[in-house]
This record gives sequence, C-alpha cells and structure tokens, in this order.
Amino acid sequence: MVYYDLHLHSCLSPCGDELMTPNNMINMAKICGLDLISVTDHNTMRQQKACCRCARRQGIDYLCGVEMESREEVHLLAYFPPAMIDPVQQWLQSHYSGQPNSIAYFGHQRVMNEWDEIVDEEPQRLLDCLNASLKECVEAVHHFHGKAVLAHVLNRRNGVIEQLGFIPPDLAVDGIEVAHPSQLEQVRNNSPWAADLPWLCSSDAHQLTDIQERVAAISEDQAAWLKGERT
Repeated sequence: MVYYDLHLHSCLSPCGDELMTPNNMINMAKICGLDLISVTDHNTMRQQKACCRCARRQGIDYLCGVEMESREEVHLLAYFPPAMIDPVQQWLQSHYSGQPNSIAYFGHQRVMNEWDEIVDEEPQRLLDCLNASLKECVEAVHHFHGKAVLAHVLNRRNGVIEQLGFIPPDLAVDGIEVAHPSQLEQVRNNSPWAADLPWLCSSDAHQLTDIQERVAAISEDQAAWLKGERT
C-alpha cells in the first residue's frame, strides 16, 4: 500500500503558513511516514519544481498538483506528470483575473527554490477564481494528461456540493476528495452517479502540523494511475 497526503498548501498559497516551505513539507511528510505527497497551491504550479527536487532527495514519491478554483468558485484538485508543469502554469496564467495581490490583506505569496530560498513573490492574487468554468477546468486537466479530483466535496466552502448543490452528472472528473471515509455515503446519496468514482482522503494542510500521518492509503496501481503511468 502507498500512504499519501495529496492536498498540501505551501507558503506560495496565501492561506499557507510561512513555514510551509518545500523542505519543511517534505521533511514533515517523511517524519509522518508518507510514501506519496502532492503540494497543491491555489491556481499556480510555480512551487512544483522545487518540491519535486526536495522529494527526490528525501526518497518520497511526488505527484505534481494544483488546486484550481473555477468561475463557480468550486475547488478542483489536478494532478499532472512533471513534464506538464510549465504548460499548465501557462494555461493558469492565461485565465487569471488580473487582480494584484494585497500583501497587507492576504499575506505573502512566496516562490522558493529547493533550498527554501525566496526567489520571487507572485504578484497575481491567487485566491481569485479562474476565468474558466468547472467544466472548462476539467477539460484543461485532461488536455494536459492530468487527473481531475473534486476537492473536499462535502460540507466545505468551495466544495462542489456546497457551491452547486450536487455533483453534475455530466462532469467528467476522475475522482472525489472527502475529509473522512464516513462522508462517502452522504456524497453518494446526494449524487448517486458519483458512487463509483475513485476517492481520496487528504489533509488540505495549511501548516506543518496539519499534514496527515499513515492514515490513508491507495494501491500501487492507483498511485501509478494518478501519476499517469497507467491508464
């Protein structure tokens, strides 16, 4: 089995603690005994290359990711092969609102290298929704050979059920994320057509102590499928 946490926010996300640097996150994941992690910052892939390098040094498997926010204010986790980091980032930037970040109000959005050195400050306000519908976001994820997973689908602001009331039956997502497996029955009762979708249970960590320990696991085949190594 592969123990994972596939929903972490670094200090590049305005909601992420300043201690959520690439090395700190990877080291904490190792302490927690995790095999596979993903940093999924809001609407940006700019921290991904540093996280990949840190994970490789520590021997932890890494899945490149991002948490998109659609025009409907629904959060969508997306996971990609490493070769897609730059193309996906270009797509994200082309769909930004264009509003600058207010450091005084939202805090810093720091881009770091693999040694936790600050190399840039993201000027775009990353908490804004993208200029793309949820369906368009899912289509973009698949265009870049990624997997689209609806984030924290139940009882959470920006979850699809909170925002839309249900999971659209024609939405071609690859999975759903719940806060706890006990929520699955309620999700399936709300949207029975989603009953057979693969599911994940990650922390949505915004600080180091949020990163989950060895409590959620998937098979090696499932991990390979998420990484695009198997169909």
